[in-house]
Amino acid sequence: MNAADRQQGPLAGHTVVDLSRALAGPHAGMMLADLGARVIKVENPETGDDTRGWGPPFVGPEDDLQSTYFMSCNRNKESISLDLKSSDGQAVLRGLLERADVVIENFRPGVMDRLGFSTAAMHGLNPRLVILSITGFGHDGPESQRSGYDQILQGEAGLMSLTGSGPDDPQRVGVPIADLLAGMNGATGVLAALVERERTGQGKVVRTSLLASLIGVHAFQGTRATVAGEVPQAQGNHHPSIAPYGLFNCKDGSVQISVGSEKLWASFAAAFGLDPAAPGFASNADRVRNRQEVIAAVERVFAEYGAVELLEKLNDAGIPAGKVRSLDEVYAWEQVASQGLVVDVEHPLLGTVSLPGPPLRFFAQGDAAETTVKDHAAPPLLDADGGSIREWLGLVPVAATDAPAGAE
Repeated sequence: MNAADRQQGPLAGHTVVDLSRALAGPHAGMMLADLGARVIKVENPETGDDTRGWGPPFVGPEDDLQSTYFMSCNRNKESISLDLKSSDGQAVLRGLLERADVVIENFRPGVMDRLGFSTAAMHGLNPRLVILSITGFGHDGPESQRSGYDQILQGEAGLMSLTGSGPDDPQRVGVPIADLLAGMNGATGVLAALVERERTGQGKVVRTSLLASLIGVHAFQGTRATVAGEVPQAQGNHHPSIAPYGLFNCKDGSVQISVGSEKLWASFAAAFGLDPAAPGFASNADRVRNRQEVIAAVERVFAEYGAVELLEKLNDAGIPAGKVRSLDEVYAWEQVASQGLVVDVEHPLLGTVSLPGPPLRFFAQGDAAETTVKDHAAPPLLDADGGSIREWLGLVPVAATDAPAGAE
């Protein structure tokens, strides 16, 4: 299914111009596309989005290999290649902005101004335009000009100090979480600005950053620092404020449990022959202070059970528990399929491919009929829709541009 033909979802009828590259902005654009918006991805004519070259893995024919990284964040979009430093590219972009509801960009502060598309200029073209701008460290302040890449921000924003086996083992999260969170925050901001536009008739600028998005999810670790004056540190697979809560060894592997209340602790202790009121174990605060003793006690009783039997016993006792799945197990899991979390799309070079699906579902009022968008388009080939987009704008194709390709 061609992305331009999609007319379903809460954002059907809205047009998004996605000038961003890499992950944070493209992820925001994909979220809006999943909600039914028409998302037009503007790419560098020579190489396209940076992520088209990120790999391996690559798949497809040897003379036109496709990056699976690119495929992760560009579902349901159209692609047009434009040299934004050329008169032609700028003319096409002006036409897009005049018709768009939203524009997404994640250049360093000042780049859009130098290209002639400052926020004032874009609102001069289209006062109803919602402008989403994502940076690494923020749009102002003493370090606003620093380039922002996910792992750099995971370190700078303190996330790596909280992640790992211990204080001397800082680890990055296994996905580019700063980028993904910035994209999610950006999409949320866009939706709020579109709602406000219904009241005011005016678009506005939405700004977020990788730094802001990581600090925004410090949660209880943040208030440990700002309120309690503690400096949280990494401590592996066990919760810093609840015990027992984490990954525990058993006879043939490991399981995860979450004993998040005193009621659950009483049930857990009864199921496994532990004394819930033993010295040092009677309250959650006691158990957190005596975490290593609690872990040792739990793993002594778990040593009698294999993982499958243990999970059944925990379930029977009403204790939240689970295993650690590999990604191949996750995507083969019936529960994942039941939630629409794997979608099949038809790719022009690869045929039918499966992609991780969107996380939201929608249902009609009253009869609860599901209205979630089910038809998805594959990530586009570079400039696959350039001709049709120019035709939509009333512009004729050009053979070449008049300046070197690419913006900063």
